[in-house]
Amino acid sequence: MPDRIYLDWNATTPLRPEAKAAMAAAWELAGNPSSVHAEGRQARRLVEDARAAVAAAVGARPQDVVFSSGGTEANALALTPGLRRGAGQPVQQLLVSAIEHASVLSGGRFPPDTIKTIKVTASGLVDLDHLSELLRGPPALVSVMLANNETGAIQPVAEVARIVHQAGGLLHVDAIQAFGKIAFDINSIEGDLITLSAHKIGGPKGVGAVVLAGDVQGLEPLLRGGGQELGRRAGTENVAGISAFGAAAKAAMAALEVDAGRLAGLKSSLEDGLKQTPRMIVFSEAAPRLPNTTLFSVPGLKAETAVIGFDLAGIAVSSGSACSSGKVQPSHVLDAMGQGRELAQGAVRLSLGWSTSQTEIELALKAWRKLANTLLKSNETQVERF
Repeated sequence: MPDRIYLDWNATTPLRPEAKAAMAAAWELAGNPSSVHAEGRQARRLVEDARAAVAAAVGARPQDVVFSSGGTEANALALTPGLRRGAGQPVQQLLVSAIEHASVLSGGRFPPDTIKTIKVTASGLVDLDHLSELLRGPPALVSVMLANNETGAIQPVAEVARIVHQAGGLLHVDAIQAFGKIAFDINSIEGDLITLSAHKIGGPKGVGAVVLAGDVQGLEPLLRGGGQELGRRAGTENVAGISAFGAAAKAAMAALEVDAGRLAGLKSSLEDGLKQTPRMIVFSEAAPRLPNTTLFSVPGLKAETAVIGFDLAGIAVSSGSACSSGKVQPSHVLDAMGQGRELAQGAVRLSLGWSTSQTEIELALKAWRKLANTLLKSNETQVERF
């Protein structure tokens, strides 16, 4: 579909050439990475090279990277009761921010009665005072994403970490949406566990990772069987996918600074154009945000109608998280931020990536102006039916 414009990079990204080449090379190998013969050692080398690349991308040790089938499994694995750091007390409850991904809100392996929700501000940032109140109970694992997948709001995770650690808790950071878009490492954000996903950075779908701080203990495997991943995740490794994940991580880190600056400029141009529409709202605009993400709405707009309109114009956009596609209720993220139902029902997300051009932004704005004239009455901003 060469004539289409892809502006849904937060949902997934195209496969990077480096990742595609790494997968092709891995497919040529016959060995099982757990086998001791030469063929097995070749496959093992690809897995360990990728482990080193992912570890380097987030400032961790290779032995602290656990590969999984994707971000959802990584989050479920990370949310383990009994985790502790060094000689510290094991965590007994789970605190999650109200804007987390569904795979975190589900609570992993914590019993439902041990899970509490942290409020967020109108800008979509964690309410630190509420977090402090909740931490007065037993030692907690706190889960706060680094950047929200819908609004792009970047959370103050280093400050969250200090509050959590002072209370004797541990911090899990879902860094899936931030990885490859902003610079960070596990030490700078003071996380105890972080989770990643390959397909958000130009790797293949179906590969993810949990990364541990050096002295975190008590990570119980979800899948039991063989001793793969140092006993932390059973099952023969997805050699081709993992190898491609490593290649994508290297490529993403090499281009991060240049891409981030360019995308920030494109996003600014996009939002300037969108704001020509009366009563336009850009969510989390007052908060620090990812350089590639814009979530907007106009009173009276229906997101599903706008997404279809963009699609018919040859432009792929989203009404929010791809993992929530098919749902008719408003975003739980915007609900947690206290946004009204009317605005939330009209929220449309445009997310950019490394191949997005100024020409594509201009074409998207042209399509939006046509859609707005069709969908919104000029004075009343009420939705018309096609």
